[in-house]
Formats: sequence, C-alpha cells, structure tokens
Amino acid sequence: MALVDYITNKPIIKTDRLTLRPMCKNDIPDLREWMSDESLYTYWGKKPSKSEKNPELLFEKTEKPTKSFHLGIEESASGKVVGDIWVYLIENDRMASVALRIAHDYQRKGYGTEALSAMTRFCFEKTELKRLWTKVDVRNTASQKMLEKCGYIREGLIRQGKMVNTWCDYYIYAILSSDLKD
Repeated sequence: MALVDYITNKPIIKTDRLTLRPMCKNDIPDLREWMSDESLYTYWGKKPSKSEKNPELLFEKTEKPTKSFHLGIEESASGKVVGDIWVYLIENDRMASVALRIAHDYQRKGYGTEALSAMTRFCFEKTELKRLWTKVDVRNTASQKMLEKCGYIREGLIRQGKMVNTWCDYYIYAILSSDLKD
C-alpha cells in the first residue's frame, strides 16, 4: 500500500485499548467535552479555533481528498473519542509531521504513547514514508517523554522559532523507518 491508497479511504488502526479512526458527526458530543479546553493548547502554539470551540463546524465542509491523516483516538472500552492524531505536511511521500492531543481526563494513561506508536508503525509499514517529525515546546516535558518512549530522537533546539502562532523555544523530534524496532 501507499499514501495514495488512503486519499479517500482513511485507515482504521486498532491497538489493545484504542482505535484510531476517521471522526464523524456522532463524535461531536465527545469532542465538545474536551476540544475547547484551553489547557490543551498551553504548548500547542495557538488558542482553540472556532471549530474546536464548536466541533459541529468540523463536519460542515466536505473533506477534500488528501494524503494527510486526521484521525480520532477512540478509547475502545467506552467508545469515546478522547483525542486526535495527525500525519500532515507530507513532503514527496517520504517525510511527514505528526501531532496528537489527548483530553485532559485521559492523559497519563499511556494513550498518547499507544496512539503515536501505532500511527508510527502504520506509516512505516503501510506507506512509503521514511521519516516522521514534530515540534515540541521545550516546556512540554510530558510530550518529550512520550516521544522518546516511542523511539523519536531529539534532533535539535530551535530558539525563538514560530510554532503555529507562538514564538518560543522548541525541540525537533524525529524517527526514521530504520529506527523502528520490531
């Protein structure tokens, strides 16, 4: 398979406790519970957008075909969407950026690590991507630990760089397909 195979049919990725899947209108009540929580945006580089404050707006427009992924993170036990994960900024089908967020009440349960590990493995085993990378605010130690648990390597420090709409110091973390352990 290749990225082109997922342009219109996004993947569904299952782990022991989670399902990473496209979100739908039925998820609006779950998204409304956490998506506008300003504490989630402390290190995100922006405040909640209009559609994050009003999740129903996310489903008003027809989604354009893209190689990028934006999947909900569903807790299998409850069936609730408790976070989301992206693979985006895809360059030459070789490199992409990743991002994720988990609702405050579901943090510190290993869900971020489980979701990122599954998405990383999927990208390297089911697509031609060879490198995944992300930016992390230097103050966000929880995300740094999660990335390192998933095998991502801190590659450098950007001093006073722009992270979405915020100027801050941030680290670049990345993983190569050749870094993936069996």
